[in-house]
Amino acid sequence: MSAEFDVAVVGGGLAGACVAALLARHSGLEAARIALLAEAPAPPPAANAPPELRVVAVSRASERILAAAGAWSRLPGRRLCAYERMCVWHESARPDGPGALCFDAADLGEPDLGHIAESGLLQAACVASFRDAGGTLLTHPLSALRIDASHAHLTLRDAPALSARLVIGADGASSLVRTQLRMPAHMRDYRELALVATVRTERPHRHTAWQRFLATGPLALLPLFDGSSSIVWTIGARRGASLRDCAAPAFEAQVEAASGAVLGAVRLAGERRSFALHALAAETYVAARCALMGDAAHVIHPLAGQGANLGLLDAAALCEAVAEARAAREDPGALRALRRYEQRRRTHNLLMAAAIDALHGGFARAGGPAAWLLNRGLDVVNRSAPLKRLFARRALGLAGELPRLARPA
Repeated sequence: MSAEFDVAVVGGGLAGACVAALLARHSGLEAARIALLAEAPAPPPAANAPPELRVVAVSRASERILAAAGAWSRLPGRRLCAYERMCVWHESARPDGPGALCFDAADLGEPDLGHIAESGLLQAACVASFRDAGGTLLTHPLSALRIDASHAHLTLRDAPALSARLVIGADGASSLVRTQLRMPAHMRDYRELALVATVRTERPHRHTAWQRFLATGPLALLPLFDGSSSIVWTIGARRGASLRDCAAPAFEAQVEAASGAVLGAVRLAGERRSFALHALAAETYVAARCALMGDAAHVIHPLAGQGANLGLLDAAALCEAVAEARAAREDPGALRALRRYEQRRRTHNLLMAAAIDALHGGFARAGGPAAWLLNRGLDVVNRSAPLKRLFARRALGLAGELPRLARPA
């Protein structure tokens, strides 16, 4: 006889771990009847360990969601880096010139614009919060999924099967949940790599996030807690592979040139990795007794660093829909309850994906007269306090329609 749960979350990445923690604390369901299928998180890093290679730019809305999940307070403050300024410019302009778009938290009356946090620490904090709330962590992966009128039936590898009234697919772009239930999704290959590394620079990062748009793709330098910077360089697949594998001095020279030497000389501080980039959009986020979220439902280009934040907004909206169903004594896996989540998130995610693709196809690739027009547009935004404030508040998660758990208390 299989174990029975109210909700089974498949996938323990940041979005999946966060929705499990939110459900355990805010859905009205008994925490012990919520299962999270995920690998056990890695042990916390030593106090003097260097930053992880994968980091997330956490918006203010995401910070609120993580706080509601009981995760934010578990993060070691010494390993977070608040960024107070952001500077974006095209390669045909200067970062300190009129063609650059710069935001400062002080202009918004905010202490910062967000935090750069290590992905592994965020995920581990969410899992720890989920377990402390009484949730059930299962470390055996899903191997098969079947849905009937009353339950989702999950077959696990090397472990007894289980059933749940609702299964949440948070298992990434290659989602087994989505595939098993034949929920269609559109995928598009960007034919690019995201090259990530940690570097030390001649000049301090000044708690500023820098991004330069090049004809070959955008390069971001994100400030880290130990004074180093995380780089995310989106570039064509062939050149990206060459940069990943070349000798360190050659790589350092290329990063310095690509950044316009905005932080001076660059020195590689560890390994380099690359990730193939593609876009994904599920045709529907929900089916009877199933909801998709995070990368299982949508993948966007990383140039604006919004992928993780969208997944956390999904988590908050899905928890809200389940809590509303519980309060109305509805079945949390009923399609009517799940549609509320899809209506709140799918359009927002599609609009964000379209905006990012337009930026990627326009600003990042523009040259000649087009570059002049784009720089002129940035200058107009920079000179208009209302426009600039609107852009910044949207990025912070202080404006627009937000799930309840992402709003100010």
